[in-house]
Amino acid sequence: MQSLLSPIRIGSLELSARLFKAATMEGMADPSGGCSDEMLDFYGHFARAGTPLIVTGSFYVAPEGALAPSTCGIDSDDKVAGVRRLADAVHRPQSGAHLFVQLNHGGRQVVRNADSTGAGMPILSASAVADPILWNRARAMTEGQVAAVVEAFASSAARCAEAGCDGVELHAGHGFLISQFLSPHTNRRRDRYGGSLRRRARLFTDIVAAIRRRVGGDFPIIAKMNGADLLPGRRGLSGDALAEIARMAQEEGLDAVTLTVGHYESGLAMLRGQMRPMVRGLVDGGLGSGFHPLLKLGVRAATPTVAAVGYLLWRRREAFNLRYAAPFKDRLRIPVVSVGGFADPAAMEAAIASGRCDAVASARGLLANPYLLRQLRAEVTPDPTCDFCNACAGRLIGTPTSCHNPALTRRRRVLLDVEADR
Repeated sequence: MQSLLSPIRIGSLELSARLFKAATMEGMADPSGGCSDEMLDFYGHFARAGTPLIVTGSFYVAPEGALAPSTCGIDSDDKVAGVRRLADAVHRPQSGAHLFVQLNHGGRQVVRNADSTGAGMPILSASAVADPILWNRARAMTEGQVAAVVEAFASSAARCAEAGCDGVELHAGHGFLISQFLSPHTNRRRDRYGGSLRRRARLFTDIVAAIRRRVGGDFPIIAKMNGADLLPGRRGLSGDALAEIARMAQEEGLDAVTLTVGHYESGLAMLRGQMRPMVRGLVDGGLGSGFHPLLKLGVRAATPTVAAVGYLLWRRREAFNLRYAAPFKDRLRIPVVSVGGFADPAAMEAAIASGRCDAVASARGLLANPYLLRQLRAEVTPDPTCDFCNACAGRLIGTPTSCHNPALTRRRRVLLDVEADR
C-alpha cells in the first residue's frame, strides 16, 4: 500500500494518505437545514480512523438549490455555528483528518415537497429544459440570477472558512446546476453563459474566481466533475471537453478535481453493482417512501425487471470511473482524484501506482467500513467490506445515510463500538 498511504498536497494542505471519504448525502439535517448531532457522530468515525480528507454531502448555497428536504445548507450566517461544531468534531481526534464542505445548487434536479427548503420557489436552470426523472420544469435563469448564484457560492465558501473547515468542494457534476451550464444538452442559452465551451464554463470559472478572491490563496478549492456526461442521443460532454473546462477552472485557482460520471437522466451509471436492494429501498425508506400507495405497488412490481436490466447495463466493476482520468491527467497540474466503485485496497493501490490518478475517494466502501484506513495502516485485513448491494443508495433522502446491508451491519456495529471505545 505504498502509494495509497503516501502523502499528497492539495493546494496549501498536506494530507497523510490518498484515500478520501467521498461526498454522500447524509439525510441528517435539522429542520432548519443545520448540522445535527447525528451528523457529528456520523463523521466522527471517519475522523477517528484518520481519513485524511472527509467531504460532506451536498450543502445548498441558496434555498432554491436544496437537493432534498433532509440536506444541510450554508446559505446564511446563522448556519456557521453548526458547521463549526462539525469541523471541531472532525478535528478533535487529532488524527490528521480534514473537512471539506461540498457546496452545491441542484438547479432542475431538486426534490420538493410542502416541507422542503425552497418550497414555492421557482426551479431554476441554465435553460428551460424539463427533467425527465424528477418531472421538474425549470425556468431559464436571468443574468442577474446567475450573478446571485456566483455570490451565493462565494459567500458560502467564506462561511466554511470562518467555521474552521479546511476547504470546499464544488459540485460541478451529476447534472446539478454547474453541470447544467456546462452541458449543451441543458444549456441552450445565447448570452455570455451559453454557446461556446468557454461561455458554458463561465458560471463554473466565475464561481472559482469569486471564491478565491473571498478566501485567499491558502484555502483549498476542489471540484467534483463528470469525466463523461453519459447522455447517449443527447448533447452531453465527453472527457476532452470536460478536461478542458477543468483546465480553465485550474487557471482561476482550482486545487484538485474529483472525477465522477453521469446526470440523473443517465440512469444508474454513477452507482453500478446490485440493483434490486436499491430499487426496493427507494420505496421502503428512500425518496419514494412518500409515494401514493398505488405507485409504491407499481414500483415493487417492477423491481425484478428494473433490477435485472440495471445489473446488465451497470454491472459492478472496481474503479469504474478511472477510464475517464487520462485527458484530465494530460491537461492539469493539480491532483486528479477518482471516485466510483472503490472498496478493494488492492484496486486503490493499483489505480494510484499506475499514475492514472493521484488519489481515490470512496463513499459506499467507507460507509460499510469507516475504519478502513486505520485497518490498512495496521496491516489488518479490512472487515467488513462493501459488496455494492446499493441498499444505501436506495434509501438516500428518506433515511439517514448508513450501510443497510443486513449481511454487514452486525459486524459494522461491533467495529464502531470497539473503535469508539479506544
